[in-house]
Order: sequence, then structure tokens, then C-alpha cells
Amino acid sequence: MTEQPAAAEQLAALLAAGERAAFHGPPGAAVAELEKAVVLAQKSGRRAEVTAAAWLLGVALSAGGRYGGALRVLMPLVDAGENSTAAETRLFAAFAAATAASVHRGLGRHPAAALLDQRGLALADSQAEAEFDARLGLASDAVGQQDLDAARASYARADELVAAHDEGWWRQRVRLEWARAEIALLADDPDEAAVAAASSVEQAERARAPRHVAKGLLFQGVAELSGGNPEAPGTLRRAATLAEGLSALPVVWQARALLGALLAGASGEESARSLAAARSAVLTIAADLPAELRDEWLARPNVSALLEG
Repeated sequence: MTEQPAAAEQLAALLAAGERAAFHGPPGAAVAELEKAVVLAQKSGRRAEVTAAAWLLGVALSAGGRYGGALRVLMPLVDAGENSTAAETRLFAAFAAATAASVHRGLGRHPAAALLDQRGLALADSQAEAEFDARLGLASDAVGQQDLDAARASYARADELVAAHDEGWWRQRVRLEWARAEIALLADDPDEAAVAAASSVEQAERARAPRHVAKGLLFQGVAELSGGNPEAPGTLRRAATLAEGLSALPVVWQARALLGALLAGASGEESARSLAAARSAVLTIAADLPAELRDEWLARPNVSALLEG
């Protein structure tokens, strides 16, 4: 009689530690805890905890740039949800679809991401948090496909969902500002983008979420660069340094590549170091991808140009 409560307590502790690391620490630190949680939940026959732990594991892997591993964890959750009527299974399938979509966006595969976000929206069954993830993902997918009207329409619905919830939705508010920055950049309004990105950084700092701070700084640096703000190198440097401390490779490679290109004429040594760090991050991401995605990733114009430089 003592083993079941002990296992339940251990599982709850693993899930809590994994979630804390995934959103408030180095995402790589969450992986081992969440892998243990998946195994323990499976052994205990706790299906809901299996899906929760697997989704969080996908989040942690994705945040660290282990995109192939993330998709291997997430896609079975999506497929299971579409073949289930159980509310909790469908809910985590919706979360998994949105996270998998973010992986494809990170690889520059915006049409594939949009298909996954549509699947997530269908699985959300009007559950607000899952619907938000899908709607906001669709806004970013539209940005990636240069469709400003569609981006604004999806963003507006996501904004409505956030407005109906309290400060407990800190992640949603931070990510909403990222999307606002993306849309402003697409609309050629770098000042608005910089304001949105700076707001995301402030909110993430209040939530003590360093990975979200780093990504917000990346958006802010891009906006400053687009607007000709001389603060851009410092902002990108902060984004890169913070992301490197977290091993958040998706932010590392972009911040380092931009910083390296920006400093090429002014500070050759730092430029070379930044470009080398960006190449290393790109190749590490590539190493985890299945062959077909790896080839496509390495052939992306901005990636291939970086590797050839």
C-alpha cells in the first residue's frame, strides 16, 4: 500500500521539476527528469501523466534545439489525440501539435507548421489555452508566409483569449508580444516591433523565465537592427550570451549569426567568434534531425550562407 503513494509523489515531483526547468531554467535540465516521469507514469498506468510528461519533454527538447527528438516525442501525441474522444488526451495532443508546429517554424517550414497548428486548433475543442497556442502559432505561420492580413486576424483572436485571463497567463502574454513584434516587422514598423519585444522581455524577467527573456531580446535586437538603432549589437549580444548559458540553440544561432554579420566591418575578431558559434549551433541542430529534414535545413539560404561564409 505504500508503493503507490510513493510512486505518485515521485511522479509529481518529477513533473514539477521538469516543468520548472523547461520554463524557468536550462531546458536541457528538464529532459532527464521528464524522461523518468514518462517511464514512471507508464509503469503506473497513469495515462494522463504520460501525455503531460511527454508534451513537456517535447517542449524541453525543442527549446534546446533537439528538434528531431522533439518531433519523435510530440507527433505520436498528436496522432493519439486525433484518434481519441478523451478530453485530456485531446488537450495534450493540441499542445503537442502547437509545439511541433513551432519546431517546423524553427526550421523555416511555415506551411508544415500551419497544417499542425490547424490540427491543434481542431483538437483544442474550445479549451482556451490550447486554442491560444494554435491561434498564435497560425499568426506566426502567416508571418513566415508573408501574409500580413492573415497574421493580424489570427493574432486578434489570440489577443482576445489573453484579455480574458489573469496574470497566470504570463507565458501567453510574453509570446503574444513576440507575435506583435513579428507582425510589426512584416508591416515595416520596427519601432512598434521594438516596443513589443521590450515588453516581452520585461514580462519574462518578472516571471523569472530566462529562455523567454533571451528570445525577447532576439526580437528586440532584430527590431533595433531594422530601425537602425545603434543599440542593436548590445541587445543581440545579451540575447546570445543568455541563450548560450541556457544551451537554447535556436536563439543562439540566430543571435550569433546576426551579431557576426553586423560586426563584420567594425570588430572582425568578435564577428568571427559569433559566426563560428552560430555555425556550431546550426550543425548541432542538424545532427539531431532526420535525414530529409536535415538536408532541407542545411539548404535554407540563410543557413547555407552562414556555413559557406
